[in-house]
Amino acid sequence: MTPDIKYLAKNQICPCDSGKRYSVCCGSLHAGKEFARTAKQLMRSRYSAFAIGGLGDYLLQTWHVDTRPAVSAEQLGAKDTDWIRLEILDANQSGDSAMVEFKAHWRDETGQVQIHHERSRFLRIKGRWFYLDTEG
Repeated sequence: MTPDIKYLAKNQICPCDSGKRYSVCCGSLHAGKEFARTAKQLMRSRYSAFAIGGLGDYLLQTWHVDTRPAVSAEQLGAKDTDWIRLEILDANQSGDSAMVEFKAHWRDETGQVQIHHERSRFLRIKGRWFYLDTEG
């Protein structure tokens, strides 16, 4: 499975709602050219990976090994949801732990907009951020 080709174009706006071009935003993380500098940046890049589809390898690589699901990269990268917008509500960090609260807006099969609201926990290990789990 490969990523949605429209995001590979240099002028395409990144789906993470940063307002930046994909190639200089989440695209550089997805391509492995750099690692997320903050948990918030990792959260945005993971949302973009889900929104674009075909990036299950990236999602698995950025998921903490202790909480990573037992699914294939192909299964995780399946584009089965119409993600339409990411809204970051809060982000804080204390040492190598961080939390990012967000709302991810998506459209269901009837066209109605739904919202996934989550407080995600992240850990930094040897300078790299990993998604750990959802608070609560």
